[in-house]
Amino acid sequence: MGSTVLSLRIDSELLDRLKSHAAKRGMSVQDYVVRTLIREDFDARFKTAVEETEKFYGASDEPRDDQVRPSAGIA
Repeated sequence: MGSTVLSLRIDSELLDRLKSHAAKRGMSVQDYVVRTLIREDFDARFKTAVEETEKFYGASDEPRDDQVRPSAGIA
């Protein structure tokens, strides 16, 4: 996979906030922005996959006893 340059023009306040968020994580602004974009892309693709699965199997508003809930095993 290759890489391409993307140039953005943002205001100084936003850049300062990005620098702050990146510094808290020990990252460069570039790495922080890229990881944020990757996470957003993953979230969108995951949501689409869940919706498609629900369409295929038929979503039910009532949880069944055999379904694993997201909080299962979390104290």
